Amino acid sequence: MSDVLDVCNRAADLAPAVARLTGETKNRALRAMAAALEDRAAGLIERNAEDVERARADGTSQTLIDRLTLTDSRIAGMSAGLRIVADQDDPVGQVVEGWKRPNGLLVERVRAPLGVVAVIYEARPNVTADVAGLCLKSGNAALLRGSSTATASNQAIVKVLQEAATAEGVPADAIQLVPGTSRESALELMQAKGLVDLLVPRGGKELIKSIEDNATVPFIIDGDGNCHVYVDASADPQMATDIILNAKTQRPSVCNAAETLVVHNEIAGKWLGGALDRLAEKGVEIRGDERVKALWPDAVDATEDDWGTEYLDLVLAVKVVDSFDEAVSHVNRYGTSNAEAIVTGDLAAARRFTSEVDSGSVFVNASTRFSDGGEFGYGAEIGISTQKLHARGPMGLHALTSERYVVWGEGQIRE
Repeated sequence: MSDVLDVCNRAADLAPAVARLTGETKNRALRAMAAALEDRAAGLIERNAEDVERARADGTSQTLIDRLTLTDSRIAGMSAGLRIVADQDDPVGQVVEGWKRPNGLLVERVRAPLGVVAVIYEARPNVTADVAGLCLKSGNAALLRGSSTATASNQAIVKVLQEAATAEGVPADAIQLVPGTSRESALELMQAKGLVDLLVPRGGKELIKSIEDNATVPFIIDGDGNCHVYVDASADPQMATDIILNAKTQRPSVCNAAETLVVHNEIAGKWLGGALDRLAEKGVEIRGDERVKALWPDAVDATEDDWGTEYLDLVLAVKVVDSFDEAVSHVNRYGTSNAEAIVTGDLAAARRFTSEVDSGSVFVNASTRFSDGGEFGYGAEIGISTQKLHARGPMGLHALTSERYVVWGEGQIRE
């Protein structure tokens, strides 16, 4: 048996024990894990520095290096996320709804763990703590398969989390790092049918395509973040500027950063030039259509590819449209169902946007950067689902459970 399948089998074997953990045990473990990360932050940053140094030597992009780097504040954020998860209601055993039938049967829909949840992720060691915490609280065994870029970081974080959790009564293999960083080891995990109950890929297009082409286990796609901000004709100019600046420049390397700005023609003439000046001051390269260039001549010509590109960098595609309908059509054609935003003073337009735009998260007068499990109050997220089954948008605890029916009777038999 391969090392990957050995890990999967161990997780599957102990999944029932993880599902049986009490809420009190899970919460103690989560708080212990949070404290351990903080207590050993210096050592984690030291191991992370090995990964960062190697990534720089390999010519890794600054975008990925930003995702890879651990700091005191990022470790504090990981710990805070675990504590928020601990403070949330335990989803396991929650009765979603119940009703009584005329024959006296009490039918309940009850939340239950999925079993074994695996995540394949790239260059983001903070995901290690997020996944471990959410899986533990939702009663699932966690399989963590990071990339070679973050090997030292992930190994160190998992060791800290395992030691803290097991000291509080959690099975040792409830949180495991999947061995290997080769394509073959990833394929083994994707095809561990009967052992892995849910696989969530958090990575680029090549990883997503590999999952779609090869996976035999159930999966949810955490896909690209080609996010849009649409500035409607009735938008407050200052609000629109503040939102696009935040959505594009606050952290451009992440999937909920804005990649395209769509502007209604009625506001473009008086607002767009100044907004693009502000973006340029922040180092953003503007790629615009002919109407954008007429208003802001320094723009680079936008190509068809620009409308569908997730830059993850200080680059912004900008388009001027003649109507609300044209804006929605553009967003739905090129968006990736991650996060879309409208800036508007028109309530009817806002309601239409939220109902007509096909996305897991739709924002009215707020930055797309809020498309995040932590910002939604989940403490962390397992990923952002860009598909429609069984979860959509940022995935917290409930997305890591299924629902089953529990039926209470008093000896009823079917006639």
